[in-house]
Amino acid sequence: MSMQQVIEMFRGFGLRGMARVLEDLQMNPAAQSLPREDMLRNMLLAETHDRDDKRVKRLIKTAKFKVQAEPEDIDYRENRSLDREVIGNLLACEWITRAQNALLTGLTGVGKTWMGCALGMQACRKLIPVRYFRLSRLLESIEIARGDGSLPRLRGQITRTPLLILDDWGLTPLTAKGRHDLLELIDDRSGEGSVLITSQLPVDKWYDWLGEPTVADAILDRLVHSAHRIEFAGESMRKKRAESAKPTRNAA
Repeated sequence: MSMQQVIEMFRGFGLRGMARVLEDLQMNPAAQSLPREDMLRNMLLAETHDRDDKRVKRLIKTAKFKVQAEPEDIDYRENRSLDREVIGNLLACEWITRAQNALLTGLTGVGKTWMGCALGMQACRKLIPVRYFRLSRLLESIEIARGDGSLPRLRGQITRTPLLILDDWGLTPLTAKGRHDLLELIDDRSGEGSVLITSQLPVDKWYDWLGEPTVADAILDRLVHSAHRIEFAGESMRKKRAESAKPTRNAA
């Protein structure tokens, strides 16, 4: 059996990483002198990397991030009170494995959603499943699922996801049913999975927004205590980008 036939067999079995290493060996005669153990190690490492890369892409697609934010593009130069050490600890994703929460607050346009998606992207890179939702849309989806009988399935999917990103927290008023659904959602994840929240409302305003004192106490008790908190400062990033994009007039 020729080497090319072996390569095609690897491809047929879906072992594209291993096939790629064998192709490289064919193109590089000097590498063929490597010990068989090293060749096998290289093939296994290539296959592992290939499969991990495919899984990361699937996780990113499933997460449905609002923006494709790359963690290495985090801008610390703007006056947004971003602490490199705090962000670095969050990017390590250990808070997710410990089922802790993260709360990102600040005025509109300062980069909360972008940062939330960047942290979610980093989790995907570490092979941690993530789901992103605007809170209002998630509550709508729960209501629709309740009507068509798919609510247990939706809740199961959300509960099993290690990191749930809830964007635009506190942006729209809650109905009584929405308040109850939110409590159940947070309660299901308490101690089991992490929640990352982005909100224009400061945390001390959440109690009033939630409305019902008993429900508010229950939700905040599960979310806020021991949560990682980032309070963004500075002007709107969107406003600055728009102003910098304006054409300048030439002097007369």
